[in-house]
Amino acid sequence: MSQVGDAMAATANRKTANLNPQTNMKHLLLALAVIVSLITVASATTIGVSMRRFDDNFLTSVKNAMEAEAKVKNVHADFENANFDVGKQLSQVQGFIAQHVDAIIANPVDTSATPKITQLASHAGIPLVYVNLKPEDKTLPHNVVFVGSDDQVSGTLQGQEMVRQMGGKGNMVIIEGELDNSSTVQRTADIENVVKKFPAIKIIEKQTANWSRTDAISLVSNWLTTGERINAIAANNDEMAIGAILALKQAGQNPKNYVIGGIDATADGLAEIANGDLAVTVFQSAKGHGTSAIDTAIKLINGEPVATFVYIPFEIVTKGNYKNYLSNN
Repeated sequence: MSQVGDAMAATANRKTANLNPQTNMKHLLLALAVIVSLITVASATTIGVSMRRFDDNFLTSVKNAMEAEAKVKNVHADFENANFDVGKQLSQVQGFIAQHVDAIIANPVDTSATPKITQLASHAGIPLVYVNLKPEDKTLPHNVVFVGSDDQVSGTLQGQEMVRQMGGKGNMVIIEGELDNSSTVQRTADIENVVKKFPAIKIIEKQTANWSRTDAISLVSNWLTTGERINAIAANNDEMAIGAILALKQAGQNPKNYVIGGIDATADGLAEIANGDLAVTVFQSAKGHGTSAIDTAIKLINGEPVATFVYIPFEIVTKGNYKNYLSNN
C-alpha cells in the first residue's frame, strides 16, 4: 500500500476505535496534513545544477540568483560543485539523470565537453539549460537551451573603450581566462580585432591567468620584471584585472597610470572603478543569468516554447556611470 493509503487507513482505524468527536477531528486533521505533505514531496519540481566552480565572485552571484529564483518559483534546486573537473561534472549530470530530476542546468567546466552532456540529457529526455558559458555543440537539440551573454559584444566593448582611453597608441598586454574556454577565445579575439584598427597600439604579451586573481598577480609581476613598457592591461574578467592592479601596487607602481580593463562588473570590480584603478569593465548580469536559467528550465519542464539562445545584454561601465550598477549583482 502507498504512503498516502497507509495514512488514510490509519486514520480510519483510529476513528472507529475512538468515538470522541473532538479527538476524531484532531486525528483526521493530522492525517490530512500528512497526506498533503506526502503529495507535496512527491510532486515537487527538482532541478539539478552543476556549477563549474563555487569560489568565483561572478559565479557565486549567479548561484545566489538561481537559489533566490527557485525559492520564488517554489522549485527545488540541487547544486553540485564540479570544481574544475570535467569528469566530475559528467558524473554529476549522470547522477541527476539517475535521480530523475525534472531539468538540468549546467555551467560547463570545459565547453568542449558539452556535446557529451547534451547527449546524456537528451537521451534521458530531460530538459537541459547551459548557463554563462556557451556550449560548443554545432547545433542544440530540442529541449536544450543556452542562457548567457554574447562574448563578442563584451570583448568589443572593452577593447573600444580601452583604445579610446589610450588615445589610440601604446603597448597592451592581455590576461586570458582558461585557454580551452569559449569565452576566453572570443573575448581575446574581439580585443585583438579592435586593436588591429590602430597601428600605433601593439599587443606585446598575451597569457592565461585562468580567471584567477592570484594567478594574475603572478603573471603581471613577471611581466613587470622584463622592463618592457606597458600602457594598458586588458583582462578577460574583473578578477584578473584586480590581480593586475594588486601586482602593480606590490611593485610600487600606480595603477592609475595604466588603462586597465575587466569584464563582469562584479562588486569588487565596481569598487576598483570607483577608486580609479580600473578604467573600464563590462556589465554582465549575474542575476540575469541565474534568474533566466531557472525560469527557462521551468518553461522547458512545462513544455512552453523557448528560444534556443536566451541572451542577457552586456553594457559598458566606466567612472561616469558605475553607480548605476552598484546594486545589480
